[in-house]
Amino acid sequence: MNCPEMRVRTATASTLARLSVIIPTKYRPAVVERTVESVFRQTVLPWQVIIIDQSSTEETRQRIEKQYATAPAPLRQNTRLSYLHDATVAGAAAARNRGMDLAEGDTWLFLDDDVRLEPDFIEHVLDVYRRYPTATGVSGVFTNYLPPSWVRRAWSRAFLCGPFHDERQPIYWDADRLRDGDPLRVRKFTGALMSFRAEAIRSLRFDENIRTTGAEDVEFCARLRPGSVLLVAPAARLFHERAPAGRSDNHWVQGDLEWAYYLYRRNWDVGVRNRLCFAWLIVGYAVAATLASIRQRSFAPWRGLFSGIREGGAHAEYTRSRSNRT
Repeated sequence: MNCPEMRVRTATASTLARLSVIIPTKYRPAVVERTVESVFRQTVLPWQVIIIDQSSTEETRQRIEKQYATAPAPLRQNTRLSYLHDATVAGAAAARNRGMDLAEGDTWLFLDDDVRLEPDFIEHVLDVYRRYPTATGVSGVFTNYLPPSWVRRAWSRAFLCGPFHDERQPIYWDADRLRDGDPLRVRKFTGALMSFRAEAIRSLRFDENIRTTGAEDVEFCARLRPGSVLLVAPAARLFHERAPAGRSDNHWVQGDLEWAYYLYRRNWDVGVRNRLCFAWLIVGYAVAATLASIRQRSFAPWRGLFSGIREGGAHAEYTRSRSNRT
């Protein structure tokens, strides 16, 4: 027989790996419901699904608990639902930490609440762990990330070097061509999609003091044990249902530089090479700000440049002082 239920049971029994899925969510009941549905439809079922609900209402809990109660019997027999509803949990880092406290699996998979996994996603992730016993973490690819303009790509190739180089994005842009390829080694994951062997991160936690949006996942990876192996599995695919981020009038240089300067001050301000890479990055941002100022006939991009440096440094000092206190 080759019915879906038999395939799920056989795959679950053969993996010998207990996987805990950790999903923080806040005020997005319909969105997280779709994410959980894609987790429940996996060919290899997770051992545990952990929802950290930061909402003050009950709608998300009611939807997810109903979804679990009406799920096929094989899922309810093989997968535990751990639901924590606590509106006092502030931020994604704190929510992930609470999920780690509840996780009982051998592998921990962190997902944002707005992703939709292809049915064999978990199967491919666990397969990479089996094929590469030294892998510390395994991620997958987003199938709906489009490359930026050629100008922005050229700027990135010219000025993002050393720890600032983001090797993940080209993998996402080339997701279809790489689909059947071997796993690719990277140095950082995104919080929307990352998994680790529990034994490798059990003593770590995401820094809840970080105020720079989107930096906590890269900062977490920077604190992994030296020599840790992080792999992206092109066959593990998902769609990221991202809502358009709120845009300010600030030039992109400000947000990018704030993020980069924060990470540099916190984790990468060591060695001549890293310092040269950061100096070259500042040159790159200055070039971008200058061209933007000429095009816009405004000094706003240059003001954003200095604001990014100021805010990134302030955030690094704030995080360092808070972390030292705890």
